[in-house]
Amino acid sequence: MTGRPSFDAYGELTEPDTLTIRRLLPGPFERVWAYLTESDLRRKWMAAGEMEMRLGGAFELTWRNDELTSPPGKRPAEFGPEHSMQGRITELDPPYRLGITWGSTGGVSFELEAQGRNVLLTVTHRRVADRATLLNVSAGWHAHLDIMAARIAGTEPGPFWDHWAALKAEYETRIPA
Repeated sequence: MTGRPSFDAYGELTEPDTLTIRRLLPGPFERVWAYLTESDLRRKWMAAGEMEMRLGGAFELTWRNDELTSPPGKRPAEFGPEHSMQGRITELDPPYRLGITWGSTGGVSFELEAQGRNVLLTVTHRRVADRATLLNVSAGWHAHLDIMAARIAGTEPGPFWDHWAALKAEYETRIPA
């Protein structure tokens, strides 16, 4: 996360209220799948919480973004040190596809596709109703996926909040008002 990410790292609006973002990650599939579904690994890049790995399975995810990197960077005043959200598994095809409900902003799907020895992860977040939320969601997914990529590659990511703030400013210019 040092320097400016390439254009390909940015999410795009595939519909007016849908963000799609992709990352090419080192394989194998099972490792990337574990980072999506296992609480101990997921908490290193996004949020902790056990998932009942069955269609309809309930879960609660808890974000502690200050703990993702050391140092964490400057947390914006509008965010607290912890945030939790409940959801359910809506699609499940291990280790290729996971769909979940996601609070009031709609569903999120994770698709994994082989790219040689790598895995292409596509995250699609649907029904993000307003631009302010879309900016937060875009910067959030981008920053969290950058941390996941660093963790999988065995490198140390930079301060989460500083990266998130820079990404939010960049998405301000990329997402139409």
